[in-house]
Amino acid sequence: MDQKSFNQLIEKYGIFLEKANIPYQYIDQTALRIQGVQVNAKQHQQVNILIQWDLLDTAYNLFDSYTPSDIKRDQLQAMFMFVDSGYDIKIHCSFNTTIKTDPYRIKVSVGNIEVWCRSLYSYLYEVNPSYVGEIETYLQEKQRDLNSINEQAWNQNNYQALLNRFGSPEETAKKIKENPDWRLHPFRKYLGDLSSKKVIHLLGSNGVKGTAIALLGGEVTIVDFSMENQRFAEEVSGHAGVSINYILSDVMSLNKHSLATFDIVLMELGVLHYFIDLPSLASIVSELLEPNGVFILHEFHPISTKLITSSGKKHKVDGNYFDPSLVTLDVAFSKHLTEEEKKDLAKVYQRQWNIGEVITTFAKKGIYVDVLEEEPNHKVHDIGLPKTYTLVARRV
Repeated sequence: MDQKSFNQLIEKYGIFLEKANIPYQYIDQTALRIQGVQVNAKQHQQVNILIQWDLLDTAYNLFDSYTPSDIKRDQLQAMFMFVDSGYDIKIHCSFNTTIKTDPYRIKVSVGNIEVWCRSLYSYLYEVNPSYVGEIETYLQEKQRDLNSINEQAWNQNNYQALLNRFGSPEETAKKIKENPDWRLHPFRKYLGDLSSKKVIHLLGSNGVKGTAIALLGGEVTIVDFSMENQRFAEEVSGHAGVSINYILSDVMSLNKHSLATFDIVLMELGVLHYFIDLPSLASIVSELLEPNGVFILHEFHPISTKLITSSGKKHKVDGNYFDPSLVTLDVAFSKHLTEEEKKDLAKVYQRQWNIGEVITTFAKKGIYVDVLEEEPNHKVHDIGLPKTYTLVARRV
């Protein structure tokens, strides 16, 4: 069956189950195919649907006209099937499990409707994953597409935003030289003695952190895809009297640059969400690290980015900590531009990761956590809420 006919079948059962008020989600190879992942052709003639377990008998009666098979049950699950348009339609349930609370249950557009589907990311974290190769191939292709979109967004008026934010490169260099350690707060303590340490700063942006590290004795390489970031960073480091090696590239293309390995790989504050393909990023970080080299990730805490909306002293839990969806946002530097300068800025696309996903993904690539420090917001009315976290991990 071609993709159009497959989509029509998916729409049909989505509408059917919604009208019957039966919570459901497409799963396994069906869910992956809906999301664009190419799976084994032999599995194309199946449609797998997971439904709410205590509505199994209701669903069975609903599909009576299709002459369904007998229900097969064991202690954990049940299943029945029937044939429609040459497809084996398999209806599953897992006992004592609530469909609507599955953190990886997402809506995906198919044809004229949205259907419930299990996110492709969930299949990367299974104990015995079956589709990792196919999913990673898909994510690598999507990552390349998104890199191009995000790169365009970060090369519009960014230099002007940096001037608005920091002042001139000469003024910025002077401020960094006054107290380079302060520029690296709160992860400075994990960098240790930087004398002659080889440090690579992935998505190192405007070079403020890289210049501070160089002033403290580090040999600094910055990787970023923004020409305007590069311009500002090289001007700042020049005025500070230090040199940095700035590679104009997206991180996923670093294999083209024949880089050596490093003592420290640094990523910090608002960069991880540009990667929808976290396993490939983890592989690159592992390849960049010396044996026993240190990976330092300082990021916004997903409690503050995914779960809670704050307005002054008021906090509202209105998000989904586990949501694996791709989101569209204004480019970060837009807040440093005037309304006129913001006109026609392209959007950026982000995937916001929770901490469990981050630790698990890097551990699978041989990068194990030494420290996970969750840091509070320093505003008085935000006491008790995590704002950022620092992960210190080591390649073994």
